[in-house]
Amino acid sequence: MRIAYVINSVEGGGAALPVPAVTGVMRDHGATVEVFALTRRDGRAIQAMTAAGLRVHVRPGGEKDHLAALAWLDRSVSSWNANLIWTSLSRATLLGQLVGLRRGVPVVSWQHAAFLKPMNRLLLRAQQQRSALWIADSHCVAQLTLERLGVPAERLAVWPLFSADPNAPVAKPWRPGEPVCVGSLGRLHPVKGYDVLIEALGRLRARGFRPETRFEVQICGEGAERVSLEAAMARHGLDNVTLAGFTERPRDLLAGLHLYVQPSRSEGLCIAAHEAMQAGLPSVVSAVGEMPFSVAPGETGCVVPPGDPDALAEALSALLSRPERLAGMGAAARARVFDRFGAEAFARAGAAVLARLPLRRASGQGDGRRRSPDRPQSGRSA
Repeated sequence: MRIAYVINSVEGGGAALPVPAVTGVMRDHGATVEVFALTRRDGRAIQAMTAAGLRVHVRPGGEKDHLAALAWLDRSVSSWNANLIWTSLSRATLLGQLVGLRRGVPVVSWQHAAFLKPMNRLLLRAQQQRSALWIADSHCVAQLTLERLGVPAERLAVWPLFSADPNAPVAKPWRPGEPVCVGSLGRLHPVKGYDVLIEALGRLRARGFRPETRFEVQICGEGAERVSLEAAMARHGLDNVTLAGFTERPRDLLAGLHLYVQPSRSEGLCIAAHEAMQAGLPSVVSAVGEMPFSVAPGETGCVVPPGDPDALAEALSALLSRPERLAGMGAAARARVFDRFGAEAFARAGAAVLARLPLRRASGQGDGRRRSPDRPQSGRSA
């Protein structure tokens, strides 16, 4: 197998985050894999990919020059002699499908998001037959893919995009006399619901909520909503909330928390919430995507309706009022996530998907020659 793994960008987090683990399973089964990114964005995912031994090709263009991106991808896939195109996210999928059609190369496509832009949804539904196999990153996204895109069950597989790591650092229990550290990981975008979190915290303050133990909240991520979130924090007088920016070491951040919160309006699997459970943290999550199936209310955290600041405030109040309970709930969360998403389960799911891959024998295989794709001047290969 020569798999061209096509992704929208090499931005840190999101769909780029699990690429090393996914491609590791592919290579364990004999595949040769290289990554083709349609644009760079912040480029923070490149280091993890290259550290995993992946060669990464990054196009120098932007996010709207679709014809130029299509031409680059077509040249790259053809030059590299791929016999399978594996796509991730809408733009990569739509362009990858066109290249696959032109070159006679089968296409396999991820579905990650619980939310799709209306135009992307229409286009993906119209072209769903051009991907020979669709892979959902969670059972909830699989159901949405059946309903929204009309993909028949026989062309749909599930590969949960999280592999719990037993070597990940574990959070230390809260101790009396220290503040309760609350945190969240995610880009500053309306879909992540941080405006809802700030509103919930503002309502707690307006109601006179003053737990015996001070608590501090860190939101780690960057995005266009920073200015509006800062204004909301100032309006509510939230001097205990910090927009900490992007972190290069999310695991270390999680290990320094006592409670995790994910107030998203929409999610697929939500890797960050599962990494929090891996770190031994109880979580307050909204009932979207896979999160309400992973978090056991009352045992490992709380589940609240999305976009409901009153419900979120009530859940936070209940947990922050009894911080001595957090460590026990976090231990239960860690056990639960390893039971559902351990490395063996991840590898088994990947192997089952790989066994279903449609392949076209690449021309020239076995002649000892290997051609490299066009390399953009400002791209990066490793």
